Amino acid sequence: MDDAVLAAIKRWPDVPAVSGWLSLDERGRWRLHPNGDAGQGGPGESIASPAILAFIDRNYARDDEGRWFFQNGPQRVYVRLDAAPYILRVSADGAGLQTHTGLAVRRVAAWWLDEDGRLYADTDAGPGMLDGRDMPRVLDALALEDGTPALESLATLPLQGTLKVCYRPLSATARPASAPLTHATRDRIAQALGYAVGA
Repeated sequence: MDDAVLAAIKRWPDVPAVSGWLSLDERGRWRLHPNGDAGQGGPGESIASPAILAFIDRNYARDDEGRWFFQNGPQRVYVRLDAAPYILRVSADGAGLQTHTGLAVRRVAAWWLDEDGRLYADTDAGPGMLDGRDMPRVLDALALEDGTPALESLATLPLQGTLKVCYRPLSATARPASAPLTHATRDRIAQALGYAVGA
């Protein structure tokens, strides 16, 4: 978090938290809810200012109960998650993944595939869902432990089925570690990764 934000928290420690004002959509876009209707599923408005978006990204975190928030100076603003706390994208150099906030993903402990074919990951940066635009690249880079492409096995993986996969981006030089990939419902994935969708 920004030093100014940490200083504001110390100076005004009792500012009450709010919810309903901010959401994160399935593409990793922050949405402002001027009417406080995020909890009711309102679509919100796009935030266009690069400076504001960067400020939110730098001051986005998780509390001890697994709720995700934006620390706006001394006030905590809880975020409605439409998919996951982080939206993951292939990094610009193609060597790995990064979060929508720009954090590099160095390790994936587990992969999850939901009932709608969306791919999630438990990463060292935090839990995330893969941006749909990058799905083909990542699916092509997933391999079984013997090196064969994982795509066909994923297509036939039953609900609650698990297999071991490695994420091998084309430009990566090191051999990646394998991680389990489990087919589960979206609710089960959120529970396993410790966050609430729509919260």
